[in-house]
Amino acid sequence: LRSSLSNLNQMERNISMGNSWLKASESALTQVNNILTSTKELTVAMSSANTNASQREGNVDLVDGYLKEIISLANSSTGGRYIFGGTNTDTIPFELDASATQVAYSGNDTAFSINIGKDSVVPVGRDGKDVFGANWDDSNIFKTLVDLKTSLETNDISGIQGAMTKLDEHMKNINANISDIGGKTIRLDVKKEVVTDLKLTDTERMSELEDADLAAAVINLKSKELAYNAALSSSSKMM
Repeated sequence: LRSSLSNLNQMERNISMGNSWLKASESALTQVNNILTSTKELTVAMSSANTNASQREGNVDLVDGYLKEIISLANSSTGGRYIFGGTNTDTIPFELDASATQVAYSGNDTAFSINIGKDSVVPVGRDGKDVFGANWDDSNIFKTLVDLKTSLETNDISGIQGAMTKLDEHMKNINANISDIGGKTIRLDVKKEVVTDLKLTDTERMSELEDADLAAAVINLKSKELAYNAALSSSSKMM
């Protein structure tokens, strides 16, 4: 029972840590989605025939700020460990190069996971490539923003419209990841309730056994005391 309680306590700690990771991930991705939404609204305005080249160029810094905000969110951590770098939790996952034209990924493709039971593992971290783009192509959020900056600088309306379409796909992917986090959160909450009930049952059982052991020890002590007193009485009569 003590071993069982120890395992349940460890499981409880794992679940608590897992929930922290999931909450941090959900918060970061919700903010990323909000930034992408703002960027999409900007592309709609900037692709309008009523917008001139000067106005488009004037929004380059805004998009640059959005890019850096998303990179910062992609490097979110909890408990000093990065959540979007796979199992490379001690390494900053994403870095913008010196020319500010490309973002490199330093994580791996294995999501950080926790054990919540025998042969039961839940990935609570993320492979950053699955979230932000595996290659430097149209699926990559960072590339879309870098290219959008260039399109605004060069008054490329077609490029701005292309970014609009890509942003829709990025938001779909981010929202799918957020939904996945919600499902895992429910799974951990259910497991937590099960662990709590098992701990209560084991604790009560162990208390009953300890009480029974104590009662047996008292009876045994009383028996020895009676035997000792009887021996003393017998010895006194012989003298």
